[in-house]
Amino acid sequence: MAYQPTIESLATHSVPAWFHDAKFGIFVHWSVSSIPAFAPPNKQGIGDVDLGNAESVARMFKHTPYAEWYWNSINIDGSPAQAHHRATYGADYPYEHFVPQFMELARGCDVEAWAELFARAGARYVVFVTKHHDGVTLWPTRHLNPHRQHWHAERDFVGELTRAVRARGMRMGLYYSGGIDWTFHGLPIDSMASFLGSIPQSEQYARYADAHWRELIERYEPAVLWNDIGYPEKAEPARLFADYYNRIPDGVINNRFMLGAGEGGQHHDFVTPEYAVLDRILKNKWESTRGIGGSFGFNRAESDDYLLTAEEIVHMIADVTSKNGNLLLNVGPTANGLVPWAQASRLLAVGDWLRRNGEAIYGTRPWRKADGRTTDGTAIRFTRSDSYVYAIVFGKPAGGEITIEDLGLADTTEVRLLGYGAPLRWQSRGADLGVALPGDMPTGPAFALRFSLDAAP
Repeated sequence: MAYQPTIESLATHSVPAWFHDAKFGIFVHWSVSSIPAFAPPNKQGIGDVDLGNAESVARMFKHTPYAEWYWNSINIDGSPAQAHHRATYGADYPYEHFVPQFMELARGCDVEAWAELFARAGARYVVFVTKHHDGVTLWPTRHLNPHRQHWHAERDFVGELTRAVRARGMRMGLYYSGGIDWTFHGLPIDSMASFLGSIPQSEQYARYADAHWRELIERYEPAVLWNDIGYPEKAEPARLFADYYNRIPDGVINNRFMLGAGEGGQHHDFVTPEYAVLDRILKNKWESTRGIGGSFGFNRAESDDYLLTAEEIVHMIADVTSKNGNLLLNVGPTANGLVPWAQASRLLAVGDWLRRNGEAIYGTRPWRKADGRTTDGTAIRFTRSDSYVYAIVFGKPAGGEITIEDLGLADTTEVRLLGYGAPLRWQSRGADLGVALPGDMPTGPAFALRFSLDAAP
């Protein structure tokens, strides 16, 4: 059945099994902003913002921890980024001067090393930023920016990374900033009004954005269309979606075309909370996205104190998975394409944990409840497969036994520790269940117990 460019037809598209199964993806923000590489750090990203409060919104833009917003930030009077820029480069030094510097340094980028790192981290898909808000494209596009003729890569970073990612068995998705392009719209964005008015709605920009997305689909056949901020209504997003599904039936589309896109742009396969996780199981698919630190783009101002630990990342993967989500975790390489060791080391540690415990993550679905705890207060997240329930227990218990509250499994249940050979001894204690743990348990951020599902209610 061919999809038609209507909300009704697009709504018949189902989220494919691969996206439900994947659970963990890597986002890559690599752009010209990695030359200045500065924003005031904040581990929680932009944090809690009252969008109805003008002062709160103004503070968010002025003090954004997102280094990839550097061009906008240095145009906001009194911002930390503006002060940094003037002290480092001078008040009259334009952002445009960073573009050729980035293109020169980018020659040294080894995308094969990226793909190898992401595979070792246990990621099942990758989303690469092809064009961020500064308008610089990272593929040799046929559709040149009418305001910045040379703001495109001659080397095909998108194509090279796509091939490297697929060669390692991962899916490849593409990000494109459809709603903000600072080369088409004046700076700065410093209020809700200027933000909402920043999406170019001209015929010229609509044709430009549509041509880019169609070129990306034609050349690279991405598994994910990851748009950002919004999209011009005149670009007819519903027609783009239908053509995409007809070409790639198991592709998925995020919910960030919606702003400014009219009725046709409201369709999506999944929602994308940023620097946030949910407190309940959602019926529909979702994806939590955030950086390892408080920025997506590389930020030299972020010390280790501002980065998630490997333990925090593992707990986040388990938490998001238990609630029907995926985690899209961002890395921000330097201008010459190196993933800083502070980021890479965390990914490798996560990969080590997933190799032992991935059965409790990949391909699972939410159980009847997402979270629980032991009688000593240790947090647990639950997942399930067709045959098993999994309890992912955060941390390592102090003693040789744990009791899981309100588990309610039948007496014939077999209990195993993932990565350990023999079944474990256990005992029902009313609705609770006590499990004797082996003395040689490995240390790590969490361990996973498996219960046979044929005995579960």
